[in-house]
Amino acid sequence: MKIAFGSDHVGLELKPTIMEYVKSLGYEVYDFGTKSNERTDYPIYGQKVGKAVANGDYDLGIVICGTGVGISLAANKVKGIRACVCSDCYSAKLSRMHNNTNVLAFGSRVVGPELAKMIVKNWLEAKYIGGRHERRVEELAAIESDNEQKFDELEHSKEFDGKEQFEDQSL
Repeated sequence: MKIAFGSDHVGLELKPTIMEYVKSLGYEVYDFGTKSNERTDYPIYGQKVGKAVANGDYDLGIVICGTGVGISLAANKVKGIRACVCSDCYSAKLSRMHNNTNVLAFGSRVVGPELAKMIVKNWLEAKYIGGRHERRVEELAAIESDNEQKFDELEHSKEFDGKEQFEDQSL
């Protein structure tokens, strides 16, 4: 599995540590930049990683800026990307299981190297479970494509029985 990496200058210090960690888990990695401490803009690298994942050259992406928010917003502007910002392992795991996220973002000013490694491990090891979550991922794609008709069809395709909120308590 191939993982695309990107960061702005603020995420640069943490990125090599996480890339080495991901390699130690058996993944192939590629760094889309930045490779300099010179001030740069996070949208450049969020877009590069987003495009690399969306076009299928890489399976997943990991992006880092100060908070993770800005670079995740940039990645999410690329059609087909479902990027999430995670500062904890549980959210990282469920973002893959429920939302089929394909880009993980975090902030080098928010999480340290050891927590970042745990977040990445939980995210990489989690698998999308589909099922009731598939319709929601399809709704996101309909929003992204500005397909109101498809969104409306999906929105009304299943009534909720009120029990589903308790299905994941074992996680």
